[in-house]
Amino acid sequence: MSRSCPALLVSAPASGQGKTSVTAALARAQARAGRKVRVFKTGPDFLDPMILQRASGAPVYQLDTWMGGEDDVRARLHAAAEEADLILVEGVMGLFDGRPSSADLAQRFGLPVLAVIDGSAMAQTFGALAHGLASYRDGLIVHGLIANRVGSAYHATLLRESLPPALTWYGALPRDAAMGLPERHLGLVSASELADLDARLDALADALPVEAVGQLPPAVVFQPPAVRHSTRRLDGRRIAIACDEAFAFVYPANLDVLRDAGAELIFFSPLAGDALPPCDAIWLPGGYPELHLDTLTTRDDLRRDLHAHVDAGRPLLAECGGLLYALDRLTDTHGRTASMAGLIAGDATMQPRMAALGMQSVDLPEGLLRGHSFHYAKATIATTALAMASNPNGGPTAEAVYRRGRMTASFVHFYFPSNVDAALRLFLP
Repeated sequence: MSRSCPALLVSAPASGQGKTSVTAALARAQARAGRKVRVFKTGPDFLDPMILQRASGAPVYQLDTWMGGEDDVRARLHAAAEEADLILVEGVMGLFDGRPSSADLAQRFGLPVLAVIDGSAMAQTFGALAHGLASYRDGLIVHGLIANRVGSAYHATLLRESLPPALTWYGALPRDAAMGLPERHLGLVSASELADLDARLDALADALPVEAVGQLPPAVVFQPPAVRHSTRRLDGRRIAIACDEAFAFVYPANLDVLRDAGAELIFFSPLAGDALPPCDAIWLPGGYPELHLDTLTTRDDLRRDLHAHVDAGRPLLAECGGLLYALDRLTDTHGRTASMAGLIAGDATMQPRMAALGMQSVDLPEGLLRGHSFHYAKATIATTALAMASNPNGGPTAEAVYRRGRMTASFVHFYFPSNVDAALRLFLP
């Protein structure tokens, strides 16, 4: 049965305009008003969803028609519409950037677009830019505009008066450092590292004008998904998952896949000194191991237990930051080198510039899995690759996947719903 719910896709002309800040402000304001808000992020991303989860009070899932498939997107939107008063989807990059783009997603599922435009260095040109976004593609609904980083009430008036009549003015957010969201090389700083994050989110919500909070966007009808069944099960299997600031990049959908298959998930923190729990399989997700070299290099006990686990032929998945930790040595951007777990012969060095970015598809013995790559590390690994990923958009990033026994390691962040059976097989003997 179809479900109806007010919804907006928050996009912009480009990255850096303030999509996350505006989405978080709307989510926090609507949640404080007593509405149940469900927020999604377009495309692969770990950091923005952490902020949006804090703002909305609910887990934030990815929507990506290539990485997860159209049925996966339809299922998540339909489930949200069954329980939410408002659905917000944060776009990726600029509205029309990428394949698939935020505009593609909005048009496919009938999502009206709220465009965020940084108005800090413009006046009437704001209206021209808004008109261009709204008229560039037939069939795309640009519902409204919100100005970010506005200098004064008079500045906001100039921007508002420049808009075409058909576009709804959602107001303006001021230029204020107290409401900014700090960044580092992979994007926003993790939500758990920001002691004043709730204060920043409240300030963003407080800055929204009444019209942005009081009015709900148009309702969208979401169709039910096709039913998919997995033939694999993980009943009775215990999976130990590293979880702290060094290993923080986990899709909620991936955890759902493992739980739905019957696995027991046990989280442990290498940084806090937690011992490896008794388990049948291990997952070392991505994160920031390069920021915690001094702690990780002292974990001789964890290094020993990980070797015993892999030597016994038990499954281990190491993704991106997990791969960096699995190597012999890791060097940070200051030139400091530390010994890591040594599960795979190799070294990696953090680069000042991005080393790889792009969607990835890789055909493993377990099946074809999709995901993405985004890192600043350059690795030299002596082991012959089991498989090479490919980029569907023809980009230069094509990551290797390495295999030692039942250990699988790569810079690729796999999206388990792309092939549930293949993902589950990674955790089986």
